Amino acid sequence: MKKENIRVRFAPSPTGPLHIGGVRTALYNFLFARKQGGTLILRIEDTDQNRFITGAEKYIVDSLGWCGLEFDESPQKGGPFAPYRQSERSEFYKEYIHQLIATGHAYYAFDTESELESLREKSKSAGGTLFQYNFQTRQYLQNSLALSEETFKSLLDSKTPYVIRIKIPENETVVVHDLIRGEVVVNTSNLDDKVLFKSDGLPTYHLANVVDDYLMKITHVIRGEEWLPSAPLHVLLYRFFGWEDIMPQFAHLPLILKPDGNGKLSKRDGDRMGFPVFPTAWTDPKTGEIFSGYRESGYLPEAVINILAHLGWNPGTEQELFSMNDLIQQFSLERVGKHGSKFDPEKAKWFNHQYLQRKTDEELSLLLKPWLDKNGVLPLPEMLSKVIHLVKERAFLVPDLWSNSWYFFMRPVHFDSQVYQKIWQSGTNSLVTEIANEIETLTVLNKDTFHTLIQEYTQRTGIKTGLLMNPLRLLMVGSNQGPGMMDLADVLGKEEFLTRIRLGLESLAHLQTK
Repeated sequence: MKKENIRVRFAPSPTGPLHIGGVRTALYNFLFARKQGGTLILRIEDTDQNRFITGAEKYIVDSLGWCGLEFDESPQKGGPFAPYRQSERSEFYKEYIHQLIATGHAYYAFDTESELESLREKSKSAGGTLFQYNFQTRQYLQNSLALSEETFKSLLDSKTPYVIRIKIPENETVVVHDLIRGEVVVNTSNLDDKVLFKSDGLPTYHLANVVDDYLMKITHVIRGEEWLPSAPLHVLLYRFFGWEDIMPQFAHLPLILKPDGNGKLSKRDGDRMGFPVFPTAWTDPKTGEIFSGYRESGYLPEAVINILAHLGWNPGTEQELFSMNDLIQQFSLERVGKHGSKFDPEKAKWFNHQYLQRKTDEELSLLLKPWLDKNGVLPLPEMLSKVIHLVKERAFLVPDLWSNSWYFFMRPVHFDSQVYQKIWQSGTNSLVTEIANEIETLTVLNKDTFHTLIQEYTQRTGIKTGLLMNPLRLLMVGSNQGPGMMDLADVLGKEEFLTRIRLGLESLAHLQTK
């Protein structure tokens, strides 16, 4: 197959926010298509109207865009095989379901959900195997295979609700050739007659995705492991339609597991464990519940991509940081493993830290800007550059830039009482006042002049540096956090440094009287 003929698709359902497992599937499809010089399609599989969530499609498109994943064909961009929403393609599915009925590979079933639920309960109570609608049970159920021709026609004429099921053959071998897992062999006697067409006139996933993959000339189906049990059914559909020779190749990706490895990472695990599982924040339109996203938590999209790339794929080298172009060049399905990958939230932060460090000071300044604007801060460019340079190594997430730098731009109004109780002694006020008087004599306060002043003062008086520096830090930032005092003095300058000493001593005087 020529590289330019490669066509892959990412086909999410708009039933809620896009889990990072879905983003990883989209990413692997993206990397595979770009490396092969192929075409990447976004197809919205919205035939399950009962689970449809308003706003979910827009969320999917926007969040994938934030991650930097671009599609060649989609509902938004169009393409030669439009429409790309399955709800707009119902006429195609009707044509092909009737083809299956005509060839004896599908049949009408009139059983109600309550009747089927009753059969499931009876089977469960009897301690037998789980009830399945299959080659054994269909013989005595309400379907066109078991009913008389007269009864069947009467039900159709009276518009009795029905579904259309696939007729799974008995005791045949189905082989799924998977690019990641090798051959997966299943006996058809273990499969049930899945519904292909629902009573609402819309297809199920099984029919719609096979028909659309055929019509859209999909060459490779790269999807999550959860679809592996359905793959034999899809192989049978290709056989029944006579499309075996052009059936796409399958690749079922391993699961993303919880940090402890105990089960699949679910939508609610993140908020419960303190990390996001969605690319961007999602507000449930029904409950109003807000789920955190990587973007809002302060992750960079390139870091999220790097995190997800490693959850299942191994480059075969010690390299951990990749640009998107690097990933495109090095990615291959052959290096995707079969086993699930544990999500490590600390490793995720490490990745983000690395990408933050790769940003220029100017780029980091732009990331900090929303916090500066919110607090009405407009620092001089040279000051901002100094601050960014001082704090960026402490930043693992974008909000860390502000939490580690706010005190450069805003005077503290609250002082950590625990720190105060620990470091403030009876003579500290006088000591700080003496230093302030000496700073007053300086022409300029910067790193060098402050270092010289402190060094000479401690040598002259015999006072330990910590007895002086710790109180000064508290006065400058309100706590014991922050970079070195020399750097603080250098950025704040003489006037601001002295103002903070004066105002801080006044505030602490109130604390002393309490």
